[in-house]
Amino acid sequence: MPTSVRLDRATETLLKRLARQGRRSKSEVIRDALHRLAEESTGSAEAAGPYELVSDLVGIAEGGTQTLARDHRKAYREALARKRRR
Repeated sequence: MPTSVRLDRATETLLKRLARQGRRSKSEVIRDALHRLAEESTGSAEAAGPYELVSDLVGIAEGGTQTLARDHRKAYREALARKRRR
């Protein structure tokens, strides 16, 4: 599908150089760059949603006590006291 892109001179020069060095067309260089950018930003170009991004983490942690949020100050003070004793 045809698409046009406006580039400044420096970027056009870079694009030509990359295409020439890799013996590829400018279109191939741009397509490859877009796919790499998508992989960087999502971890995978094929990621369909948030679950796929964290699916390897689901189910690996155990829950804490039911009063964890309520007792956080006490737990923090105790952790600091243990650290000072070391």
